[in-house]
Amino acid sequence: MTEPNNDLLPEGLEDRLPREAAATTRVMRAIQDVMHGHGYDRVLPPMIEFERSLAARMDGINQRRMFRFVDPASLRMMALRSDHTPQIGRIAGTRLAAAARPLRLCYAGQVLTIKGDALDPARERLQCGAELIGADNVAAACEVVAVAIEALRAAGARGISVDFTLPDLVDTLAEKAFPLEPQQIEAVRRELDTKDAGGLVDAGGEAYVPLLYATGDFETAIEKLAAIDAGGALASRIAALRAIAGALGGAARLTLDPSERHGFEYQSWLGFTLYADGVRGTLGRGGTYRIAGSGSGEVATGFSLYPDGLIAQVADGESGADSVFLPLGHDRDVAARLRSIGWRTVAALSETDGAEALGCTHVLAGSEPVKL
Repeated sequence: MTEPNNDLLPEGLEDRLPREAAATTRVMRAIQDVMHGHGYDRVLPPMIEFERSLAARMDGINQRRMFRFVDPASLRMMALRSDHTPQIGRIAGTRLAAAARPLRLCYAGQVLTIKGDALDPARERLQCGAELIGADNVAAACEVVAVAIEALRAAGARGISVDFTLPDLVDTLAEKAFPLEPQQIEAVRRELDTKDAGGLVDAGGEAYVPLLYATGDFETAIEKLAAIDAGGALASRIAALRAIAGALGGAARLTLDPSERHGFEYQSWLGFTLYADGVRGTLGRGGTYRIAGSGSGEVATGFSLYPDGLIAQVADGESGADSVFLPLGHDRDVAARLRSIGWRTVAALSETDGAEALGCTHVLAGSEPVKL
């Protein structure tokens, strides 16, 4: 049997080489600077926690997607985080429980899953996000969506679009407007997800079929949603969506798919997905939710960005940084001055070192850099 190549990385994991690593740093810094500017304080939770804590903090967290192992110190089951949001909920509900609300927290770091998505095989991803703890009203939603758009734009995204959804739509309608038996609710959700009108009818959800067509451009779709006779059950949701769209003031292209549920397993009345031109797949998701395991089930609004696709685009579009070759015997004070004003220097370590071979764009001649 052929021995495996020990230098290969596991499926779904990859190295970031210098140009992409530099782009990652710039993108993450740009996103963090926007969130910091809006009053969000960064926290740094650990990569590993007790599995029960991670799973209990957020409804819809799939434990089977998390790497798990037994902690040799406590003999309890541990897990590598697959999402920062439950950790932010834990911090807000414990160590920052007495902090004033609304509490604004942000984060950035790697998350790891056992298996990638169908369209994205990556198992390790960068996740940056912000959580507004203690508020899930229209004002909170307006702020969070606007900050997410601004953060993506600062990171280099262009042609940003936001797709809104109403994760609790079926539950809201099933209560009174379009009644369903408890056993029918999940079937109706499933058929709405798959956009199957025939399946909806078979599942007893004929009244829900018009929702399949209330999709697309926001202004058109919201009018179709408003035209659905639901006895006023959707009036507050529709008013909220219109208020959020109005507050954004054309900052992004807006679309609506009110019955979309994929990726919004723990969101409550609002969810949204972020896209950008030239970036395959989603750049982020967000919405309103309740923090499970916190006793009171505190409300919150937030978003998570997954900028790996954007990072690749940014790295491809940038040229390498200028750097100055410092020959043997160079003036160290001059070199220090150049670095203090933003130059990148590369010092020779032997007579065989050369500026071009080391990828430099300039060479130090006396006290000034000279372009090659």
